[in-house]
Amino acid sequence: MDVQIFGVKNNADVRKAERFFKERRIKSHFMDFKQRTPSRGELGRFFQKFGEEALIDRDAKRFHTLGLQTAYYGDEKWLEIACEEPLILRQPLVRCGKNLSVGLEEAAWKTWLDS
Repeated sequence: MDVQIFGVKNNADVRKAERFFKERRIKSHFMDFKQRTPSRGELGRFFQKFGEEALIDRDAKRFHTLGLQTAYYGDEKWLEIACEEPLILRQPLVRCGKNLSVGLEEAAWKTWLDS
């Protein structure tokens, strides 16, 4: 079982996710948003499952810096913006095969491990 974790290292929830899988000896691959932006296809999976309401972090510094607090776009436009500015997303984004999660979802991760 391999897990992909998307986010930035200085986010506490990202570090907790890494620690969760490391403690259970699950191999994880970390994708740092500061080094490389996620692909449209990868983010598209998350947008398709959760929608922009669950993915966009309206309290994020970057969200406010870009002046997006008054923006009302559809999922496609948010996906386009998130591909260019991934720091507006809730973190971590975790993928294990076809399983996806947004934020610190230890209960969901445990069910993935049990199945």
